[in-house]
Amino acid sequence: MTGLLASGRRRCAELTRRHGTTYYRGALLLPPDQRRDVYAVYALCRLADDLVDEPDMVDLAVPRLGTPAQRLAAFREWFFEALEAGEADEPVMDAIVESIRRRGTDPDCFHRFFDAMELDLSRTTWASWPELRDGYMEGSAAVIGEMMLPVLEPLSPEAKGPARALGLAFQLTNFLRDVGEDLDRGRVYLPQDDLARHGADPWLRRVTPAWQAMMREQVLRNRQLYVEAEAGLAMLPRASRRCVGTALILYRRILDRIEDAGYDVFSGRIRVPDAEKLALAARARLVGLSRG
Repeated sequence: MTGLLASGRRRCAELTRRHGTTYYRGALLLPPDQRRDVYAVYALCRLADDLVDEPDMVDLAVPRLGTPAQRLAAFREWFFEALEAGEADEPVMDAIVESIRRRGTDPDCFHRFFDAMELDLSRTTWASWPELRDGYMEGSAAVIGEMMLPVLEPLSPEAKGPARALGLAFQLTNFLRDVGEDLDRGRVYLPQDDLARHGADPWLRRVTPAWQAMMREQVLRNRQLYVEAEAGLAMLPRASRRCVGTALILYRRILDRIEDAGYDVFSGRIRVPDAEKLALAARARLVGLSRG
């Protein structure tokens, strides 16, 4: 292994630790080679997102000037050139493409991912749940499950459906938790028809009975996605099952916290405390997820 690749792997791990604590904690339950590949996939997705919204956060030798569309286009081109070559002269990108090629991940996943990122630059609202799910989350969430699947080494090809459901579930939880932050960027990732039917207006940034009723419905939809995803745990080998099962429990707990807050997602970001994360992860290891 070259020094460039080793450096890139360390930076992917650090990026995941700083920004994706649930992914980071879950991956600690995997053998080192799988753990590194989880970090590589996360790093790619995180960097693309940050280049659009917070380019100053990105510490890479890539264009950070110009419009968001120009930055994303440059990053997309750089990624696919490196993927075709099988290497890059920058540590993080080198680690990302090495992992993807070694795992044999379908390149179409990344085309769909970047297409969804481009949509984020031109769309700020979505008319309905089917439109949000199929028009945007297909490439921004469901496809992440597909990217992770080769890393998790599933026992059955039928694991693809639950993996996609888990990607959708994770992102919908983010949408419900981050309503206020998304409003700050001029975006609403809640179906407009659901908002209208309940008479709920997120721009008021106020918890009303209408807002609570609408959010209650969204949380129910989110929990059903977690049920669909949970069915795939039995299709994973032991270590992967522990990893995914722990991440599922930790993320689903965010929904509990949203409910406990009376659906107030405006006053501040709802978090699961670190102590609770550790306790839930320990319980996940003990209560059945580690059974072979």
